[in-house]
Amino acid sequence: MLTREIQYLPDHVYPTDEWRLLENRYYPRLLPQVETLFSTSNGFLGIRGCHEEGCPVYQSGTFVNGFHETWPIVYGERAFGFAKTGQTIVNVPDAKIVKLYVDDEPLDVSKVNLPSYERVLDMRSGLVQREIVWEKHSGKQILVESRRLVSFVHRHVAAISYQVTLLNADAPIVLSSELVHDQELPEADGDPRGTRAFGRRVLLPQGHYTSDRRVVLSYITCSSKMTLACGIDHVIDTELPYTCKSTCDADLGRILVSVDGKKGQTVRLTKFMTYHVSRSAPAAELCERADRALDRVVASGFDALAQEQRLYLEDFWARSDVCVTGDSAVQQVLRFNLFHICQATARAESVGIPAKGLTGHGYEGHYFWDTEIYVLPFLIYTAPQIARNVLRFRYGMLGKARQRAREVNQRGALFPWRTINGEEASAYYAAGTAQYHINADIIYALRKYVEVTGDVEFLYQEGAEMLVETARLWADLGFYSARKGGKFCISGVTGPDEYNTVQDNNTYTNLMARENLWYAASTIEWIRQNRPDRFKGLAYETELAVDEIAEWKRAADNMYICVDQESGIHMQDDDFLEKEPWDFDGTPPDKYPLLLHFHPLVIYRHQVIKQADIVLAMFLLGDEFSLEQKRRNFDFYDPLTTGDSSLSVSIQSILAFELGYLDKAREYATYALMMDMADVAANVEHGCHIASMGGTWMATVYGTAGLRDYDGCISFNPRLGRRVDQMSFNLMIRGQRLSVAIDQLKDEATYLLTEGSGLTIEHQGSELHLKPGQPITQAIRGSK
Repeated sequence: MLTREIQYLPDHVYPTDEWRLLENRYYPRLLPQVETLFSTSNGFLGIRGCHEEGCPVYQSGTFVNGFHETWPIVYGERAFGFAKTGQTIVNVPDAKIVKLYVDDEPLDVSKVNLPSYERVLDMRSGLVQREIVWEKHSGKQILVESRRLVSFVHRHVAAISYQVTLLNADAPIVLSSELVHDQELPEADGDPRGTRAFGRRVLLPQGHYTSDRRVVLSYITCSSKMTLACGIDHVIDTELPYTCKSTCDADLGRILVSVDGKKGQTVRLTKFMTYHVSRSAPAAELCERADRALDRVVASGFDALAQEQRLYLEDFWARSDVCVTGDSAVQQVLRFNLFHICQATARAESVGIPAKGLTGHGYEGHYFWDTEIYVLPFLIYTAPQIARNVLRFRYGMLGKARQRAREVNQRGALFPWRTINGEEASAYYAAGTAQYHINADIIYALRKYVEVTGDVEFLYQEGAEMLVETARLWADLGFYSARKGGKFCISGVTGPDEYNTVQDNNTYTNLMARENLWYAASTIEWIRQNRPDRFKGLAYETELAVDEIAEWKRAADNMYICVDQESGIHMQDDDFLEKEPWDFDGTPPDKYPLLLHFHPLVIYRHQVIKQADIVLAMFLLGDEFSLEQKRRNFDFYDPLTTGDSSLSVSIQSILAFELGYLDKAREYATYALMMDMADVAANVEHGCHIASMGGTWMATVYGTAGLRDYDGCISFNPRLGRRVDQMSFNLMIRGQRLSVAIDQLKDEATYLLTEGSGLTIEHQGSELHLKPGQPITQAIRGSK
């Protein structure tokens, strides 16, 4: 069910444009949201969409993925195995500031007269562009044009082109380009989805210097001992005489450009920015790296960076675009979501994908399970190398996951529920550490990656070790219950639904654990039989005994999956049906999300669901449910699901499409699509919902196009939404590119292999053998 209505913004706020997000006037009440929506990032470095002049601002934020501070978690009552150390992403020094003074009066778009205003996030060029006319009380008019990018090609680099033209009078112009350290992120006002303030200085100065038009600052974090160097450099382009002066101290570097401005003459300041971080290198070495990066990009110039940016995105859209006709607004928002996934993942190398990307401080910059379940499907099919990087990053956590398993008295490995550095950072175990399903989620993503890409070497190397340790945990965590007929049971865990915690036999967890165990047993046995040298090395690395493999299979074969005999539904857990139903009719819309208005114990006592649980299992493991089981389960659980999590509606949409509930499917898909643009969850100021954006792609490709990929077999059962006439997209499948085009007006789907030698797929149960360059068109049954 849906507990709140989408509050659509009128078209004059964000005019419809299929490739651009436009803001054609300054709206003070939308400032927090707009700073998020206009963020620029490359997965390593992110800059919120604040104005260059530094004012107005809701929360200025510049983030480097993985750069964090640690702090001791304080409990009123500590217990054995509780997480000890919190981690929070650090707001690093702000390099985007360019303050403008004309006649010694500052530009602040919230306080001055602006006869003309336009700001654009261009999703083809990868630039945020702003063009305004500032009219002073004296009648003087100044044209201010800026372009900003965070480079996809140069991982450590961002740049701004800032141009000032006096339109109708002479005036002195001063540009103050700054690199400034702002100490704190704001506390999240009790909202657990936000972040925490440190209450102390986090970045300790290690050095600073200025040379000509360059400033470099360096720091070390107080507790985590990570090092940072950041720098700015400038090119000034004008025919007018000017002076340039630089100053620098530990927390502020400034380049001051003074120009005797003349009517019709332009002053252009190009600012280059760079950030470098390390867990081990000294700050002085990072300063050297910053100097080299600045030397390189200053020599090439802004226009070269912009051209490289456009070429990168041309390739991205060729691989990743979902083209729709019939509704330009749908096309705009869909591309906006895909663009932000690109920004969150493109250069996230050796780091994870934060829940908010690098668009805000929400969830403290942590990585969660939603990377594997909601973002990786998009990456696997459109950018398999990036998907591989994400899985390698998880593999790099395996040592700490082993340690975490020992801390909670288990064998094998337990991946952290929320983390930056690999250590568990969740202070609330009931909705954190108890979500053991993260192990199975990671293995599910590993399996999908291998089946879709064919990268079996990754499976046999890194993947095999992950399989051994995750299977060990499940085998150790569960037990054979005499009361359940000798079935293998898993007690005291939390599934995806965080409104029902520490439950016995959560069906999602048991099903996903079973898949994990089966996959581990079959893969490791295959390696033992066919790659004896690799098996010998694996057994040595993990101290694996051969009889463990059979034990994993036995546990999986005997996994307890509870179906209520009276209703025929899968029980979410052993006790869910014994709880009192939540009074939805008596809960007003302003009391959602429930977690902000009711004590957890009140919520835990009721039949109420935060996010899809059984419904998610029916999507991920859909071949293990009959259509009638799916219908019964969906009809029971869907009305109990609040939508308090942004992760629900995309999955509900996919299942509704499959079951033929087309109106409901389209409504859920719209909510998923508009999650950030319409601020559905009322917290977009904390950052974009990257997993929900991935869910948008899934709702489109798995939902409306009906893609299923069980065991690597590709099939489609398309059903378009009313607002869309046609849709097309590309998928990479085992090194081959498949183009899919669905036409609702003709009720037909066309499949074309544009790269590769041959591919077999299914369309509504009929097998199709595709050859390169030879499209096959099929009628769509039951599409309306």
